[in-house]
Amino acid sequence: MALRIETARNLAKSAPTESDRMLEQATTEVAAALAEVRRLVHDLRPPALDELGLVRAIEQQAERFRLGGLAVSVDADALGPLPAGVEVAAYRIASEALTNVAKHAAASRCDIAVRLDGSTLELSVSDDGIGIGEDVTAGVGTLSVRERAAELGGVCSGTCPEGGGTVVRVRLPLDAVPEVVHG
Repeated sequence: MALRIETARNLAKSAPTESDRMLEQATTEVAAALAEVRRLVHDLRPPALDELGLVRAIEQQAERFRLGGLAVSVDADALGPLPAGVEVAAYRIASEALTNVAKHAAASRCDIAVRLDGSTLELSVSDDGIGIGEDVTAGVGTLSVRERAAELGGVCSGTCPEGGGTVVRVRLPLDAVPEVVHG
């Protein structure tokens, strides 16, 4: 981009049309680069976590799915400050689980619970949908949920209760991650 801009400056007097075209290209490239940086920053730590905290950020995600017709409840303990890695993982896991419910479960209801159990954050996402068939292979979303939990020394399970639906449960230890706290 810097070379393109410098070339455009050199052409400004002798070939203004060509210079203008090069500057338009540079403007487009800068806009694309900024969009990519914003996406990367968001992927590292969603701004909603800093602005709202974990519970309200999950509630905000839930609202998006409510607008699509899925009844979503969020029931959470007062959490206080949590390690940043746990917050990001819990938020991403809840978001992915909600997406899976909306895409695959044919559910009308989804309940999210966030609890502290000593030095462990517990997250559960349950729905009243069709459940997961025995022949269904875990997709990218399910694998990413398991990986996010495992990265923090946590565990993730998905079960289909007899009454129907699916329950995803995640336990994330609070003491196995660095002491960086956002709150």
